[in-house]
Amino acid sequence: MKCPNCQSLESKVIDSRNSKSGANIRRRRQCQKCQHRFTTLEELIPSEMFIIKSDDSREEYNPQKIRDGIHKACYKLKVREEQVDELLHKITLRVEHLGKPEISSTEVGTIVMEELKNFNHIAYVRFASVYRQFRDLDQFLNAIRNLEKNPIQ
Repeated sequence: MKCPNCQSLESKVIDSRNSKSGANIRRRRQCQKCQHRFTTLEELIPSEMFIIKSDDSREEYNPQKIRDGIHKACYKLKVREEQVDELLHKITLRVEHLGKPEISSTEVGTIVMEELKNFNHIAYVRFASVYRQFRDLDQFLNAIRNLEKNPIQ
């Protein structure tokens, strides 16, 4: 693992912790060269699963992209990293349970939105506004009205 401070490839693990869901492991590392400490995240990536994008291109399933989207949706909300880990684990399980070697980005986006809707309304609306590319205030308000009709379960 490359040190973010000096780019050295020599580091040692000084602490490891499993997430509550068991979906990943956080490792605290220390660079052997500059002694800088940093954290890495190790998680299972489903093998041989591809996402079919809207332009028909294919790309390997990458949970980190979903994690990044969740982080953006949860910006400045009181959401712990463990909660994000659990949410990502639920999403990945749902994608895996589809049992398909290829899945459309639309299906993945729908799963993410469903899980965010059950997790946090603000994060859901933020994600939906980008994912569904809201063009005006009416689309945004409709998403909020739908939340009022179908609250968190």
